[in-house]
Amino acid sequence: RLAKCGACGPGYATPLDAMKGKYCPREEIVYLPCIYRNTGIEKPDYLATVDVDPKSPHYCQVIHRLPMPNLKDELHHSGWNACSSCFGDATKKRNRLILPSLISSRIYVVDVGTDLRAPRIHKVVEPVELFWKGNVANPHTSHCLGSGDILISCLGDPSGNGKGGFILLDGETFEVKGNWENGEKVPPLGYDFWYQPRHNVLMSTEWGTPKVLADGFNPADVARGHYGRRINVWDWSTHAYIQAVDLGQGSIPLEIRFLHNPDAAEGFVGCALSGAVHRFYKTEKGDWAAEKVIEVPSKKVQGWVLPDMPGLITDILISLDDRFLYFSNWLHGDIRQYDISNTRQPKLVGQVFLGGSITKGGPVTVVEDKELQCQPEPFVIKGKRVPGGPQMIQLSLDGKRLYVSSSLYSGWDKQFYPDLVKEGSVMLQIDVDTERGGLKVNKNFLVDFGKEPDGPVLAHEIRYPGGDCTSDIWM
Repeated sequence: RLAKCGACGPGYATPLDAMKGKYCPREEIVYLPCIYRNTGIEKPDYLATVDVDPKSPHYCQVIHRLPMPNLKDELHHSGWNACSSCFGDATKKRNRLILPSLISSRIYVVDVGTDLRAPRIHKVVEPVELFWKGNVANPHTSHCLGSGDILISCLGDPSGNGKGGFILLDGETFEVKGNWENGEKVPPLGYDFWYQPRHNVLMSTEWGTPKVLADGFNPADVARGHYGRRINVWDWSTHAYIQAVDLGQGSIPLEIRFLHNPDAAEGFVGCALSGAVHRFYKTEKGDWAAEKVIEVPSKKVQGWVLPDMPGLITDILISLDDRFLYFSNWLHGDIRQYDISNTRQPKLVGQVFLGGSITKGGPVTVVEDKELQCQPEPFVIKGKRVPGGPQMIQLSLDGKRLYVSSSLYSGWDKQFYPDLVKEGSVMLQIDVDTERGGLKVNKNFLVDFGKEPDGPVLAHEIRYPGGDCTSDIWM
């Protein structure tokens, strides 16, 4: 009984407890990093607290802003000091948000425990700590470990070259302990990761060379080998890099998600440029392999930078019951829901368009489309025509609400969606049919970051104070 009423550590005993238990109330606030880099506004990035409680008088409003002490950090993804991976440890609390900066390489540790609605800075880890103690830079994904430490993947080395290394932070002091990885062998590129101790594995993915992607995307850099193509496999117990699963030239595998069930030896990775979702799995031999299970065909277009426009799968997540897979096509402008009851044959059950680059009346004409009969209408909500396309997604614990934000990364926003940088990004909410599948935009929900007091900002990844389906890992 004690375990049920929270005398254990943070999070939930199982993914289904998190999803169905009466101990997980509906989300009332969310945190999003807000970015000024590349907007022309010389202000520090900040962490916004947004009220998402329909019963609140401040529904859909930013109720608190925590500015960082520096300019041009490019806050990006965040993680926790503790999550369901240390559920069994009653000494642990989920009271610090770990906020790495993609460009400056700073890591902010934010106190969300003292006042959930008004976070404050607890500690700043300066870039030189990562440079000297780990020879890494451009930190990206942060996950808490069952040991109490915090593991952060990096994109590069201090000179801006690609390097798929990791940095380990002490979970109490937040001091940099050094690298997580052992041995000389490190992948050429880094990005996201997920670990699964029951199968003694950590999987990491690859975006691109930091100094190459910093200010925009040049397709020629793909052929030059500056963008990723592999899932990298690590031995969880020895921290050695043991295998690369090649998904093909120019695939750019970004977000990687194991199924939530800790016994499962499979998951999915979304590839931005190839528009493919691959299922990765453990083979009978005990190594790992991948198979393509979803492909979003490129569209033949005129009036765009290339003759073929990929969907650009930028974010992907799995519901806590491992029943549905969601992803966003940032360029085509749609979000998709697949039934993955059979993981080898996902079935498309929901789709909604929220802007994108192919809307009617825009500069792009679609000349050949394997999926749509006609170009989608521009997306308008509460009288606002939304610039950009759907990007980061976060699902409520019960699986019924999908939150969406529209900024990818300021350097690419500026290139692909100049209006997004001028007008600021938005956060939207989609109602999910969890019985049969199906997606429907909530027309009453809009957070317009173009209306922020210090001018338009680019709001990125969405986190709930109590953890969510992209930050919690069960052991």
